[in-house]
Amino acid sequence: MQLLQVQGIGKRYRQGELEVRALADVELTVTEGEFAALVGPSGSGKTTLLNIIGGLDAPSEGKVLVNGKEITAMPEAVLSSFRLFELGFIFQAYNLVAVLTALENVELVMVLQGRPERERRERARHYLELVGLGKVMDRRPSALSGGQQQRVAVARALAAGPRLVLADEPTANLDSENATALLDIMYKLSKEEKTTFLFSTHDARVMERAQRIITLRDGRIESDERREQSSHARALA
Repeated sequence: MQLLQVQGIGKRYRQGELEVRALADVELTVTEGEFAALVGPSGSGKTTLLNIIGGLDAPSEGKVLVNGKEITAMPEAVLSSFRLFELGFIFQAYNLVAVLTALENVELVMVLQGRPERERRERARHYLELVGLGKVMDRRPSALSGGQQQRVAVARALAAGPRLVLADEPTANLDSENATALLDIMYKLSKEEKTTFLFSTHDARVMERAQRIITLRDGRIESDERREQSSHARALA
């Protein structure tokens, strides 16, 4: 099933009197359950494309469809609700709420979704245990390591039940051990939960696990490689 369709996406910015083209005529389709990576040098357009797919930025031209719905045509109020229920976000900076515990941070999106307290508490506990944080779920972010904070962000993204998770450089601030552990968790959860992951990354460890590598250069897709699972990915499956 085609979960994501990117059709003729372009993005231009004004810098004084200059017009900068960040993306040009990008065409992309992602099927349900893929574990895919957007790669390319800095300035290639990876994060811009991810933000447009997530409805966090608007394209200059073209359209994006997620689960058959054109998000680029949605009014902001409708788009905000769509993001809340259909999309999950994992950011490089974690974006946790400092005054909330790990458990409360994971619950937060589900509170906004209007889920009953018992359901959201059970889901939050379940996903924190899946990412290995069952013993620290009552701690606030300041009492957690960087790797633990990013695991909370992964649990938060998945607990809300999104069809598509967008991850922008999620391992950039992590040491090798924490990055490897987190990627292994996300890969296994993508298979178990049938959730689609799309990364923006420079990290070779993400690329090693990805089933698909989409390379951007100068705002255009330079190559799109689908491949067999690596031996590492097969061992995790």
